Amino acid sequence: MLKLEGWARDGCTDKEIAANIGINPDTLYTWKKKFPILADTLKKGKDVVDRQVEKSLLQRALGYRYEETSEKYEGGVMTERKVTKKHVAPDTTAQIFWLKNRKPEQWRDKPQSESASDKALAKAIEILGGVDSAID
Repeated sequence: MLKLEGWARDGCTDKEIAANIGINPDTLYTWKKKFPILADTLKKGKDVVDRQVEKSLLQRALGYRYEETSEKYEGGVMTERKVTKKHVAPDTTAQIFWLKNRKPEQWRDKPQSESASDKALAKAIEILGGVDSAID
């Protein structure tokens, strides 16, 4: 089970995991239904890497600072060590992606289309409005 969790944590899909085991993907799906512990193990592995990616995406969206270290060697002996503080600016693409997925009501590209009942009501008001003006 540890190996399965590791493959899931490494980003393998169920199809790839099935190939690693040497079985058909349909067999893996059957086993996941039959053995909940198997499904839980794979889910646990995938959750770990999903959280790491979420954290990285958020970090990229907000920007971050880090230190870069460079070392100079002469004759196998370090003669110089330099630490440089660097800043990565916030990334608007990561921000947009984050917001569209976390707050789709406010950030989706296309406004939500009117429902059929909303369209019918608008049509009725248009017709009744015409009738009302004809009566006056």
